Formats: sequence, C-alpha cells, structure tokens
Amino acid sequence: MLESSLSQLETLVGELVEQNRKLQASNSQLTADLRSSQDENETLQLTLLEQEEKHGSTAARIQALVERASVVNA
Repeated sequence: MLESSLSQLETLVGELVEQNRKLQASNSQLTADLRSSQDENETLQLTLLEQEEKHGSTAARIQALVERASVVNA
C-alpha cells in the first residue's frame, strides 16, 4: 500500500511539474504579448495626439476662412 501511495505521489508530482512548466511558458508568452500591446498602445496614443494637433490646426484655418467669408458677405 505504501508503494502504491508513493507511486501515486510520484505521478502527481510529475504532473504538477509539467503543469508548472506549461504555466511558466504561458506566462512568458503573455508577458511578451503585454509588452507588445503596451508598445502598440503608446504608438497609437502618439499618433492620436499628432492627428488631434493637425485637426486643431485645420479647424483653426477653417474658422479663419469662415470669418473672412463672413466679413466679405457683410
């Protein structure tokens, strides 16, 4: 009976070691994916700021044209 219990314990330990290896590999992949996503997010935020700046400039130019057109029509 002791031999049977020891054999079962060895099997369980082996399974836990394998599960731990798989979880570590998964964790490494998730960490790499997170870094990649953070880099992509940073790039997208910078792009958004640049676009907002361009749109702000365009809006100001349009507003100036509208005001100019209003003065001409007045």
